[in-house]
Amino acid sequence: MTTHKVVTHGEWVAARKKHLAKEKEFTRLRDQLSKERRDLPWELVEKEYTFEGEKGRLTLGEMFEGRSQLVTYHAMFNPETAGPHTPWTADAACLACSFWMDNFNGITVHLNHRDITTVAVSRAPYTAVAGYRRRMGWTFPWYSSVGNDFNFDYGVSVTPNQAKGGKVEYNYRIEPWSMSERPGISVFLKEEGRIYHTYSTYARGLDMLNVAYHYMDLAPKGRDEGDGNAMVWLRRRDEYAE
Repeated sequence: MTTHKVVTHGEWVAARKKHLAKEKEFTRLRDQLSKERRDLPWELVEKEYTFEGEKGRLTLGEMFEGRSQLVTYHAMFNPETAGPHTPWTADAACLACSFWMDNFNGITVHLNHRDITTVAVSRAPYTAVAGYRRRMGWTFPWYSSVGNDFNFDYGVSVTPNQAKGGKVEYNYRIEPWSMSERPGISVFLKEEGRIYHTYSTYARGLDMLNVAYHYMDLAPKGRDEGDGNAMVWLRRRDEYAE
């Protein structure tokens, strides 16, 4: 039997209206925060990066595909460091990153028509990236950064020597780090031939890009992850038991 408070319809509407006022306040604050995010200063990208993708090798500038804005998802996938304690394997990207990439696979066409190219970047060799991309049925561009410093420079990868200390900088602060990869998103703008880094976010900053979590937040049980193992329920979408 439920122990949750049950009320009359009139009482329910009154409670809903009270909560709606807070939702409206949150919406206004979110709009303000989004504007402040867009107003952040930019930094010029001066290093050359070359990636490997479906059409061969290309530069960061070429990844824009003729558009002026680029959103890159740093997907955790590094077969060289795969092991029993990593959320990725030798032939499959991190299951949490896979969850996030499931969320944006179908909307890239809409973003393209708003002058935004959306891609994923991983340190895995492109052969591994391509194989897992086929398995998942994804159509968005996904590039290998093998041989360049892109994921290191944008705060999602560390060298074995850096990891030995047990703590590295992630999400703009020093914190424990036991793996070679962490997730993140970096945003770039190309203007008059120059590329600017405009924004990066990590950790819980990625929540806003996972629409599945927003649906869970609407449901009575929420994310139902309060057991200390937040994503213990999660599987790659082709790994759930029938």
